[in-house]
Amino acid sequence: MTSSAEVSGSDPATEPAAPPKPTFTWARLLQVIGGLGLAVFLLGWALPYFAHTTWADVWAVLQGIPATTAFGLFLLMVLGLWLYTFTITGSLPHLPHVKAFIVNVSGSAVGNLLPAGGAAGAAATYKQLRSWGFTRRSISTSLIVTGVWNIMARLLLPIIGIGLMIFFAADLNPAVMRAAAVGAVGGIAVLAVFITMLASERACHRIGLWLEWSFGFVPFVRDSEPSLSQHILDQRHQTIAVVRHGWLSMTFGMVGFFGMNYLLFWFCQNTVGVQFPFPYMFFAFALSRLLTSVTVTPGGVGVSETGVAALLVGWGANPAQATAGVVLYSLYVHFLEVPLGALGWLAWWLGPKVDTTRSTDPGTAEATSTGSTSTGPTQAQSQPASSSVTKGTKT
Repeated sequence: MTSSAEVSGSDPATEPAAPPKPTFTWARLLQVIGGLGLAVFLLGWALPYFAHTTWADVWAVLQGIPATTAFGLFLLMVLGLWLYTFTITGSLPHLPHVKAFIVNVSGSAVGNLLPAGGAAGAAATYKQLRSWGFTRRSISTSLIVTGVWNIMARLLLPIIGIGLMIFFAADLNPAVMRAAAVGAVGGIAVLAVFITMLASERACHRIGLWLEWSFGFVPFVRDSEPSLSQHILDQRHQTIAVVRHGWLSMTFGMVGFFGMNYLLFWFCQNTVGVQFPFPYMFFAFALSRLLTSVTVTPGGVGVSETGVAALLVGWGANPAQATAGVVLYSLYVHFLEVPLGALGWLAWWLGPKVDTTRSTDPGTAEATSTGSTSTGPTQAQSQPASSSVTKGTKT
């Protein structure tokens, strides 16, 4: 059975362009090599040095972990990734959780392989969502909203951690407290700017003009048509609509994701014999998530592990056990996400896709599906732009 339906999109003149695709340059290659080299140096030398241990001692601790425990930790990691799909589907209605999971693991895998890999992860997300027929506008709004939710969550964690340490724990190292305070202030600043842009169209326009002036030397900003400030105003209206209807789902997904990550962190430390009261454990976890924002290495690898291991050892933990705990946690949240992401890319490649090339403009597409009937709402913001399905082919 064959059916067709026309889905109206947004005005082509204001439809956001695709995110710039990562292109090969020698500078980019040197950045990747430098970031990977720095990660190897931090893990190989800095981590055991500042934690006052050796890799031989760390390996001896890791060898004692039962296979059943390792598998249970893996399931906890997967559960966290699945809960994050509520954040994605909240920002992009009509996206099934299975596809949101594919997008999540695929984008994370790309981001974990490259220094400052967020842009490459966003491009990967865009490619997959476009292949399923979602409009450029809905995808860009989803990327913006989930990005802000992520930043606020990662910077809000130190605020909670500092509060717990102040009220329920002993004195904290002043240098660590200052670092966490910087993250907390950053979180408050990002939240304030985001709320201001949503609350005031005039303020949003002025911020857009300031960004145009500040980054006018960048070709993508300078040659943007319509202007960057107009894009920001347009995204403001879309973001308000998404946040109004999806904030609860997005917040639930974010809390669930970081909640499972904290449990994973706690179990990793507990498995190797490191035990601290809740305020200490939560602060160490919050610091680890904050340090992943230091993107001089892929996903902050090496920076996060060194900082957290040194902190735990400073609190009196056994050096080999503390280092083994942070390494074990890193294996799950960084390295094991890469093969999981590869499976996500395989599932996307083999799955059905939408032929968006049949549409003459980015805002309107002729939907023709074979072997199925069109179902669901036809809102342009979040419904796929077309439903002409091709299976097992790349787009």
